[in-house]
Amino acid sequence: MRSVTLPPWIASLLLLIFLLAVWEAYVRLMHVNWFILPPPSAVLGEWVRSLGTGRLWYNTGVTVFETLLGFVFAVVLGIGFGALMGKMRRAEQTLNPFMVATQVVPKIALIPLLIVWFGFGWTPKVIIAAVLAFFPILVNTTLGFKSVYRGHREVLMSLNASRWQTVTQLEFQSALPYILTGMEMGIVLSIIGAVVGEFLGGSEGLGVLAVREMNAFNTTALFAVIIHLSIVGFIFYAILVGSRRFLIPWHESVQVHDNQ
Repeated sequence: MRSVTLPPWIASLLLLIFLLAVWEAYVRLMHVNWFILPPPSAVLGEWVRSLGTGRLWYNTGVTVFETLLGFVFAVVLGIGFGALMGKMRRAEQTLNPFMVATQVVPKIALIPLLIVWFGFGWTPKVIIAAVLAFFPILVNTTLGFKSVYRGHREVLMSLNASRWQTVTQLEFQSALPYILTGMEMGIVLSIIGAVVGEFLGGSEGLGVLAVREMNAFNTTALFAVIIHLSIVGFIFYAILVGSRRFLIPWHESVQVHDNQ
C-alpha cells in the first residue's frame, strides 16, 4: 500500500491545531485562572478585536519601521565587511576581534547608554536591531566569499574577466545563498532587538504596548500582542525564505524544496 505524505505546510498546520487544542483543553479542564494562562480561544478573540483598533496598527508600524531600518543597516554593513573579510585574509585577522567584541557585550546593557545619547525616540531601537542582526549576516557573508570554488575563478581569469566581473558574476553570486541565510537569521534578531529596546526605553511600538497590557494585568491582551508580534516576525522571515526562489533558483536548497 502506498503511503500518503502530507505537504510540510499542512503537517505544520495540523501540529499547530493540535497544540492549541491541548492548550485549550488544559485551561478549561484544569480550571486554570485566565490571569495566569488564558485559553487560545480567548486570546484569538482579543487579537481579532484589537485588529479593529488604530492603536495596534500604529504601534505595529512603529516596530516594523524600527526593525526594517535596523535590518537595512545590518545588511549593508554586514555584506560590506563580510565581503572585505572574505576576500582579504589580513582584513579578516584585523577586524575579526572587533566584530566579535560587538557580540560579547550584552546588548541590553547598551540600551540605557543609547537612551542617554539619543533619547527615547526610534534611534536606540534601530541601533539595537542593527547590532543584533549584523553578526549573522557578517559571518555568513564572510563564509560565502571564502567558499568560492577556485576552479571557477581560474575559468574567469582564462576568459580575461575584469576584477569587477569576477566579484559580481562569480563571488557575489556564489556567496548569495550564505548571505540569504544570514539575512533570514538577522531579520528575526532585528525584530527582537527593536522590541527589547521598546521594552526598556520606548514610548511607542508593540513592545511598549505589551508592557502596558502587562501593567494593566490584562494577560489575555498581552498574549494577543505576543501573537501579533510572532505573526509579524514570521511574515518577515517567510518573505526572505521565499525570495530564494527568485534570487537563487539554481541553488540546491531551492531545488530540493521544490522536489519535495
